[in-house]
Amino acid sequence: MSALFSHALNHPAAGPAQAPGTVAAPVWIDSHCHLDASEFNADRAAQRQQARAAGVALCVLPAVHAPNWAEVRALAHQHGDAYALGIHPLYVPQATDADLAALDVALHAHRDDPRLVAVGEIGLDFFVPELCTPAMRQRQEHLYRAQLQLARRHSLPVILHVRRSADRLLKHLREVGTAGGIAHAFNGSLQQAQAFVALGFVLGFGGALTFDRALQLRRLAAELPLSALVVETDAPDIPPHWLYRTAQARADGSAQGRNSPLELPRIAGELATLRGLSASEVAQATTANALRALPKLQALLPGAALHPKEKPADAPIQSADAAIKKIASTGAAC
Repeated sequence: MSALFSHALNHPAAGPAQAPGTVAAPVWIDSHCHLDASEFNADRAAQRQQARAAGVALCVLPAVHAPNWAEVRALAHQHGDAYALGIHPLYVPQATDADLAALDVALHAHRDDPRLVAVGEIGLDFFVPELCTPAMRQRQEHLYRAQLQLARRHSLPVILHVRRSADRLLKHLREVGTAGGIAHAFNGSLQQAQAFVALGFVLGFGGALTFDRALQLRRLAAELPLSALVVETDAPDIPPHWLYRTAQARADGSAQGRNSPLELPRIAGELATLRGLSASEVAQATTANALRALPKLQALLPGAALHPKEKPADAPIQSADAAIKKIASTGAAC
């Protein structure tokens, strides 16, 4: 556990004292949220504040291509969140090797930024037909492997896009070696899940698990070790069932519901129900898992110090679980 996080434990943010006998509010981390998306242009700040009030202490904002790197970084600083830089496989057709060089430069330039927590969103997409030609598959794998190498060079974990591509992702991870990270929106097999976990990854679960028909995904969410799971929204995408509109409904004029970080506690509540746990138990575990997968998040939780000079010399080392309990008990806002 980092000394910075130990400082957060011993110097919690000011906030109302918790009444004796009350239960601390859950502390959530949305491990994958595209807050920069145009769907949030009208009410981005309000949506983030409402999510914060609901207990979403941090959002991780992954970039998708070079043109939005500066925007996600600015939003993370504006809203007290975290960000990742990378090239998403959906943007591979437009990406060049010059973008890889620019990513290397950006990761070096922002190496001391405490809010830069990973390389991402990167990966492989073998679902979109245009990305499945032999040439495009080869190009995807080239850019993916190069970004894994950059993550290793800069000692950062990765945030992975996994769509019908788990085995190839795993192959490159084994060959390159990384500091672990998050397999976002995981929807593979039990064996693939276990393989990611063995390589130091945690698995992101979000709105898709709220659908009763997602039998395999719900089974995995219920049966995998709790230590392997983090929660996410992928907002504004992958809406939970209460926001989803069928193709026919959309054709008839019903708008698709917009996902947002405000939905995270309810999505996580579905996970808690599947596992027979309380929301607080799931919050405590998934937050600890996110801190383990993306270690730089530790310094960003409410009350954490962002300046190394402020850390106490003899701060005791405590577990992530203990940290979450103490931060929650202060009742502090982000």
